[in-house]
Amino acid sequence: MVSALAALAVIKMFSPAAQAQPVPAQSPSPQTAPQPAPNPNAEGAPTSGGAQSGVTPPVVTQPNPGSTGAGPATNADGGKGTGAAAGAPAPAATGDAEQPWYVKLVNKPVQDFEGGNFWMPKYVNSVTDSSDMMYMSVLALSAFFFFAIAGAVIYLTWRYRHRPGHKAEPSASHNDALEITWTIIPTIITVFLFYYGWRSYIHIVTPPQKAVEINVQAMQWAWSFRHHNGVEDSDLHVPVGTPVRLVMTSRDVLHAFYVPALRTKQDIIPRRYTYVWFNATKPGTYRLHCAEYCGTNHSQMGVTGPTPEWPNGRRAVIVVHESGGYERYLSDMSAGDPSATPEQRGAALYDKKGCVACHTTDGAAKVGPSFKGAFGTDITLADGSKVKVDENYIRESLLYPQAKSRPGFPPTMPSFEGQLKEQEIEGLIAFIKSLK
Repeated sequence: MVSALAALAVIKMFSPAAQAQPVPAQSPSPQTAPQPAPNPNAEGAPTSGGAQSGVTPPVVTQPNPGSTGAGPATNADGGKGTGAAAGAPAPAATGDAEQPWYVKLVNKPVQDFEGGNFWMPKYVNSVTDSSDMMYMSVLALSAFFFFAIAGAVIYLTWRYRHRPGHKAEPSASHNDALEITWTIIPTIITVFLFYYGWRSYIHIVTPPQKAVEINVQAMQWAWSFRHHNGVEDSDLHVPVGTPVRLVMTSRDVLHAFYVPALRTKQDIIPRRYTYVWFNATKPGTYRLHCAEYCGTNHSQMGVTGPTPEWPNGRRAVIVVHESGGYERYLSDMSAGDPSATPEQRGAALYDKKGCVACHTTDGAAKVGPSFKGAFGTDITLADGSKVKVDENYIRESLLYPQAKSRPGFPPTMPSFEGQLKEQEIEGLIAFIKSLK
């Protein structure tokens, strides 16, 4: 019992000063309607083939709060502007006012490092308290017994050291009280840890009946989050104070969904579904990682094209919206911007569909061929024949990427058949045509 009391004392010492609690409902501030501009520097668009292996992209990191290069937002659901093109990238040389409010949110510095304790970042998941308590309990018990046993060994070694004039003590052959003590105390501790660990595990893996369901597809090397109204994005947007259940699968290899601030990690396996749920309690922008090595560009999983805030691109994030913000995000993304040009729609899809992970627009080879100046040129296929890069070739490469594969590039591009609307295909074609 002494060890249990000591463990609780250590837990209190290292627990966060303020735990994340659900925030009260807040009305989102009125928004205005900005006009997005295309991003001529965005990387990559989908097509057949892939890029030459061995080319390592630049390392992209998400800076800590306080670092330069992130557009400010007036509240947790952004500042000004709604009704922009769905998923449109930030304008290349324009001010913060022209960004849609949800783009401002994903471009903010992550907030994982604001709070927490010495051992772990803060948590913003209502089901995390029990798992963090278990971690701190095991840590405290380990520290207590380490120092207790090490102290006893040092004391006994010094106390019964060999000295002139002292007779050696005879070795003890049996001690019932001692053996009962070191059997009962560890048994009580392990039963205690098993009970609370099992109870926490059952709670974490059992989602509530009424949870917001989001479909997740992982691929080399991008995320695709599809919401109930058909909105698809490469960043995960969720409501605050509402259970969210993710139904996840992979198009190619093993991946893993990992959000440190949510204490949530789940492997994503090809040809089957895995599940995870959470209840985010604090609005903000938080880190999102792939925690399973998934190939050459694993470290670039979810990296977008360059923007004024992130010249080298930024990693995918999870945005927890204030009350009402998630519904507004779905509405604005679904409506899109009717005034957007096909090139602007193509530039938006360029990032949102993960094309940037394999293709560039600056002429450099990546996992797939670059599209800079490619439209209208003749290319040689793997069978030695030649074909012109025109509208038909781009459409076929999007829907059936292995039909006309190119030499020097691995045939790893997934098919977008059934995932792209006709208007989206036309937008991608127009965007690629504009890359002179």
